[in-house]
Amino acid sequence: MRIALIGSGAMGTVHAEAHARNPRAELAGIVDSRLETAAALAERLGTRAYATLDELMAAETPDVLDICLPTFMHKEYVLRAASCGKHVICEKPIAGSLADAREMIEACKAAGVQLYVGHVLRFFPEYAQVRDLIRSGEIGEVGTIRTERVSACPRGYDGWYLDFSKSGGVLLDLMLHDFDWLRWTFGEVDRVYARSLLASGDTEEPDHAFVTLRFGSGAIGYANGSWAYPEGFATRLEVAGNGGILSVNSEDAVTNRVQLAAKEVNQAAVQVPHSALTHSPYDVELDHFLRCIADGIEPVLTAEDAFEALRISLACMHSAITGTAVEMESFGKGNA
Repeated sequence: MRIALIGSGAMGTVHAEAHARNPRAELAGIVDSRLETAAALAERLGTRAYATLDELMAAETPDVLDICLPTFMHKEYVLRAASCGKHVICEKPIAGSLADAREMIEACKAAGVQLYVGHVLRFFPEYAQVRDLIRSGEIGEVGTIRTERVSACPRGYDGWYLDFSKSGGVLLDLMLHDFDWLRWTFGEVDRVYARSLLASGDTEEPDHAFVTLRFGSGAIGYANGSWAYPEGFATRLEVAGNGGILSVNSEDAVTNRVQLAAKEVNQAAVQVPHSALTHSPYDVELDHFLRCIADGIEPVLTAEDAFEALRISLACMHSAITGTAVEMESFGKGNA
């Protein structure tokens, strides 16, 4: 399948490299308004660079558009892909608002094209195994879940991550991963309460947030997310049931650790978790999406799952801004 990649930043590079490794895929071209950035990536991966999507579409015939742009640009390019009759892979979150997400989903349905959103945590083997153990009853009835996801503060294009109106801070851009996995594993969320530095108007420091989630099952989740980590990326998970405890710590294999604040010159724009596996979770995720398109297999996650993960994140953002708990049953019913 011929893939046109839109965006050559940190996540665009991850996606481009995964497609280049995949015998099922061919990179038809890379689009970025920063043509020199796209050209450097395209040259390394043996494809062509274009400054605009119109230029690429005039020269190439892609089957799929893979959108790796800032969140606030997702809607425009998903709608353009649908209007061109092209299947879509879009990095998470699907959009910055429920109204935009619903419009994107319906546009793809109307055009008869598939829409897949990159909630890659479902493809991390350790998280998938924990879910399998929970759902098979290995630790009995689950009472509490704790998640943590921390990284150095992303910089990105034009500093958009630190603009809460564009990125949603860690509640939308970072902790969305955990919210999706939690809903996938434990079912619907009834109620959330959140606190966040960016949501409170503190834009002088990297964002940090805490969330409490009550599930319909009665289980309680505690989620912690931060862009104030000195360097790199780390995740932790602990699930406690009346029959045992399951835990995941991305740093368990590290015996000696020194963490110093990264210098601006050597800090990546976005911290991405590294994998020692032959096929990274991003490889597995993107190959899965292509197999769904080509072979009609049942997807691990749907666009509606992405919509619901977004709804949880937006409810947390509303809670952090207002200082009140949010009942999920009524939140976002008007697709705000």
